[in-house]
Amino acid sequence: MSSKPDNTEETGERIAKRLARAGLCSRRDAERWIAEGRVAVNGETLTSPAVVVKADDVIAVNGNPLPDEEPTRLWRYHKPAGLVTTARDEKGRPTVFEKLPPEMPRVISIGRLDLSTEGLLLLTNDGELARHLELPATAWLRRYRVRVHGTVDPRALERLAKGVTIDGVQYGPIEATLDREQGSNAWITMGLREGKNREIRKVVESLNLQVTRLIRVAYGPFQLGKLPRGAVEEVPRRVMRDQMGAFIKHADKPITRPTPPPERQAFAEAAPKRPPSAKRAREAVDPSAFKPAKPKLSLKGKPGAQAAAKSRLRAAVKEGSGEGHANRRRKPSRPAS
Repeated sequence: MSSKPDNTEETGERIAKRLARAGLCSRRDAERWIAEGRVAVNGETLTSPAVVVKADDVIAVNGNPLPDEEPTRLWRYHKPAGLVTTARDEKGRPTVFEKLPPEMPRVISIGRLDLSTEGLLLLTNDGELARHLELPATAWLRRYRVRVHGTVDPRALERLAKGVTIDGVQYGPIEATLDREQGSNAWITMGLREGKNREIRKVVESLNLQVTRLIRVAYGPFQLGKLPRGAVEEVPRRVMRDQMGAFIKHADKPITRPTPPPERQAFAEAAPKRPPSAKRAREAVDPSAFKPAKPKLSLKGKPGAQAAAKSRLRAAVKEGSGEGHANRRRKPSRPAS
């Protein structure tokens, strides 16, 4: 074991990053804890966050040893409008993290949604995964439903596929499709891979349209589906391995359920919950990521439909084998007049 932390990142990682990965706090909070003298490495209290630690270094926070890293976990959250995506808001507005169920561990968001935007927000306990999925190089498509006010020019939407420059800022290709129009309002589906600050709103405003509602319905292969507003559901680990296997830490390690922090106890009943099911596990992932299944005829809710279908099937089999002709009841012949 090293008696003193090594300050080269080639042999380890920064202490603030290690604390964040352990799920104790954010990197910014870790730096504050270090400045307050609450963090020690190998028995030596740190005074600066510019310290790199290795796997065999002994780290303590407030005299308690650093817990082991938890397996990577991922949640889908249906963010309502009116919440900010930050841990603490300077203006005192309600935040996403205040509304999460108290039994959830400390999580961070993958990307952000602004105050008035609603829809799918991915949450994770793994900061490295969050940073990776936010990078434009990951090329995950973010898909939105946009309600606009004004007259939509379909040709202008098509031109967005080549990218657009607004106020000197270059935006990459955007997939835009006009879904329907009703009077002076319209719904547009838009997909982008960069996700710059307020990109959808700025691009739509450049088309002389006003955004009246903005809903994110998918982030990469994960989709909003029928998740109720304000609800949060964990993505099954099997689905995570299928979609992000190379970035999942400790995939076979059991998950511990920590005691919820006191400040979140008040929100225990705030978010609607649904019991887990295999159907909703499939709903969490965009069907386009998989080979489309053959359509099936649904007979549910139709009285006698299943029995009638089976009867027709048996008749068709008999007809094909010739048995149907032999067993078919013949109509009585009319007597000759």
